[in-house]
Amino acid sequence: MAGRNNFPHPITILFFAIIIAAGCTWLMPSGEYSKLSIKGDRFEMATQDGSIYLPLTQHTLDSLGMLIPLEKFTGGAIIKPVSVNGTYRKSKEKKQGFLEIVSAPVKGLYEAADIVFLILVIGGFINVFNETGAMMGGVTWLVHKMKGREKWLIIILTFLFALGGSTFGMAEEGLAFYPVLVPLLLAAGYDLLVPVAVIYGGTCIGNLSSFTNPFATIIASNAAGINWTEGMIGRIIIFIITTSVAIAYILRYAQKVKAHPERSLVYRFAGGSVSPYPVVTFEGDVIPTLPKRNLLLLLLFGATFVVMITGVVVYDWWLEEMTTVFVASSLLIGLITRTNESVFVKQFVKGAEMLLSAALIVGIARGITIILNEGMVSDSILYYAAQAVQHLPASLFIVMMLILFIVLSVFISSSSGMAVLTMPILGALAVIVNVPGKEIVNSYLYGIGIMGFLTPTGLVLPSLAMANVNLKVWWKFIRLLILMLFVICSAALIIGIWLH
Repeated sequence: MAGRNNFPHPITILFFAIIIAAGCTWLMPSGEYSKLSIKGDRFEMATQDGSIYLPLTQHTLDSLGMLIPLEKFTGGAIIKPVSVNGTYRKSKEKKQGFLEIVSAPVKGLYEAADIVFLILVIGGFINVFNETGAMMGGVTWLVHKMKGREKWLIIILTFLFALGGSTFGMAEEGLAFYPVLVPLLLAAGYDLLVPVAVIYGGTCIGNLSSFTNPFATIIASNAAGINWTEGMIGRIIIFIITTSVAIAYILRYAQKVKAHPERSLVYRFAGGSVSPYPVVTFEGDVIPTLPKRNLLLLLLFGATFVVMITGVVVYDWWLEEMTTVFVASSLLIGLITRTNESVFVKQFVKGAEMLLSAALIVGIARGITIILNEGMVSDSILYYAAQAVQHLPASLFIVMMLILFIVLSVFISSSSGMAVLTMPILGALAVIVNVPGKEIVNSYLYGIGIMGFLTPTGLVLPSLAMANVNLKVWWKFIRLLILMLFVICSAALIIGIWLH
């Protein structure tokens, strides 16, 4: 079976994607919308001919046809430049050639340096902890205690990751959990695909409904000129439905693999990929114990994640602070175990090396967005798509909006960037076709949520790399779930139109 593991490396896939993105700049017209932002005590509207300064008043926004209340700008709810409806103009072509293709991954690594460093530090932290023996001891003990009830690990963990995605936009944070859950779920009798489904699949499902996600729902609602609480009940219902469907889907596969390991997609299509982390083994009938030293280290390990998530949710921490938490915890582990300084450094560096590939993937993926932005085709895609759907009936229009956001997610990786680019344009268009603003926001959430499972500009490739699973295996696993989610979300949007 090993000979079947010939799927290209994620970095190779990304380089091909960068080339395709560059090709789009040769095939599509360049153009852009004017962008509005605050500059001191006035508005600045950046156009192709230069900047125009306008009074910082609601009248200015109304005259530009923008539905956004002034306080969304002055109160800091909107901080990125917002597209101005009706201002799209074709621009001088900026076709991306060989030099731009070669430099795009480098620029992407610079742009994604914060995430790259987080991944490398997580690798160092995990390896320092692994060397203490507490990780394997704790996993062995937990698997023994959960024997016969392993499915609850999948149910509880998937729900928690989904809840994190829906409430505070959990995404990059999930990368920290692979070195923990891969050994745990392998020891429970599952394959390498299951931890990816639980962690990455869970956060994607959560981000799809995003009932309180500040990086998606709140920014998009503000940019569309509506209160972010509009439609929240419906999004909570979608969260319950889609999370239940995803858990059942993952559980069905996991139980099948546990009962018949030869039916594993990893085994069938990747020759049984090797775990990138230490594997738990059981010796005879020995009952695992949990010594006090290991318990202390495990409590510190768990506290690290609690502190990280609390900081993100309560204190607006982001990647710099998250990285600092893992550095501090690594040092504490070294002090508690009294590890020799040179040994500690070697352990940390070795751990960073283990995740170097995943870190590089994150940066290189940014190169795709850089090519499209510098080629000035992202706004063109939005403009021509909006022109194509503006005369459709409301029910068909909202489904086309869902498809549009699925497509745009390939080109625009940032949820907040997508919101400020699209919402002012499509929000104004929705008024014309009698579609409530909340459903435009929902179509945006559902679209980027569905495509989040696959888009190469997102976190799918680094997530797969963290568990040594290739994209072919992931596609064969996730395609039916994606179809189910599309049907559910389309139905929810149409029902929302009917109830309007």
